Amino acid sequence: MNKQLKIWKEAIRLRTLPVSLSGVLMAIGIACWQNLFRWIPAILCIVFALLAQVVSNFANEYYDYRRGADKKGRVGPRRGVTEGDIKPKTLRNATYITLAVACLVGCGLIPYGGWQMIPVGIAIAVFALAYSTGPYPLSYHGLGELTVFLFYGLVPVIFSYYVMAGRMDALAVLGGITIGFIGVNVLLVNNYRDVEDDIEAGKRTAVVIFGRRLAAAAYLFNGYMAIAMLSPLWLMIYLNGTLSMWVYVVPLLYLVLHTITWLKLNRYRGAALNPLLGETARNMLIFTILMLIAFVL
Repeated sequence: MNKQLKIWKEAIRLRTLPVSLSGVLMAIGIACWQNLFRWIPAILCIVFALLAQVVSNFANEYYDYRRGADKKGRVGPRRGVTEGDIKPKTLRNATYITLAVACLVGCGLIPYGGWQMIPVGIAIAVFALAYSTGPYPLSYHGLGELTVFLFYGLVPVIFSYYVMAGRMDALAVLGGITIGFIGVNVLLVNNYRDVEDDIEAGKRTAVVIFGRRLAAAAYLFNGYMAIAMLSPLWLMIYLNGTLSMWVYVVPLLYLVLHTITWLKLNRYRGAALNPLLGETARNMLIFTILMLIAFVL
């Protein structure tokens, strides 16, 4: 039982889940600051975001196995299907069952966001699968980072805020860009580690296309660019003093953690990079939780 639980935890990729959670937390923080927070849509957004990422993770493992992109003894974390721990049919069924549950949860947002939430939900579902499969799998053509930026950054922040507040807001867009840049780094670390395996499998990620040196530079740039997107927020603080001083301190703390992780990225290779995937996601989660607290304060 414990072994099976561990196998499925690896398939879910627990340490990457802060990527989907962070966007919703940023939206919650902005809504709280503006006194527009609502519990029910917030909880639905959290559950939907987590389920959607699990769908994407399951689909990525299943379809990478089908394409032969994953192999036994890979540098990255163990893959249950490739190693024979999970039957391919079982993981495929789990992918689509989880997708169905996510869609049901998403339907609960229609009373708060209107029927226009349906095309948003459909787009999220399609791209969760299109990342790894279909006639033009995005992760195989250097489009994985763009997908993460949109569907783990802009989309969750903007539309989570929308279903809570009942309106769009420029600050939510800036928050979405911030989370998007940080979220891309989780994928960059993953592809940075797997570059040799991806070349062998014919998987043209952005790291394969542009090389490790540019990927490491992009990692550093993304973190600093994310914080730069918060400049209008700092200006608002300066002009009206309605936010806690921690809204200044938290981004600086994130940049310290981000830079430390980047230094490790330049120094390590192979399996030694595995902890940096979780570390990057951890930095992201720390940033968003502390920003949420700062907004509330």
